Amino acid sequence: MGKLFVTGVNSKYVGLLGMLVAVAAGVAVLRMFDPATSGVFPPCPLLALTGWYCPGCGSLRAFHQLLHGNLRNALAMNPLAVLTLPFLAYGMASHAIFVVRGRCLPRIFVPAPWIRALCAAVVAFGIARNLPMYPFPLLAPGGPLGLR
Repeated sequence: MGKLFVTGVNSKYVGLLGMLVAVAAGVAVLRMFDPATSGVFPPCPLLALTGWYCPGCGSLRAFHQLLHGNLRNALAMNPLAVLTLPFLAYGMASHAIFVVRGRCLPRIFVPAPWIRALCAAVVAFGIARNLPMYPFPLLAPGGPLGLR
């Protein structure tokens, strides 16, 4: 029995199309349902098990607020996620352009020490948002808005 393979010129678009459909569906669901109240999205496993906020806690709520045009509320939910979103979008756009045209957007070389510093900053953010003394509780999801 032969196996079904997607071959030819169109095969390179299958992955891109799948990625675009998945992103569009995710954005539509996130726009329609509020992660804070709907129950559609699962809770953070680290928060559920330990009561501690991980560096990503509040990201879905932040992106939901961004989709509704509320930058202030989005930054209050997870400033790290909001600040890294343009870099994620650039990477996804670069990949899509590579699939279609065969060449990427200009690549930004990031030295290894900067990558290590970014990793350290993410870990420090995760620790700081769980510290009970002022001003660190402001880093918790909804902290500046008093929504904790």
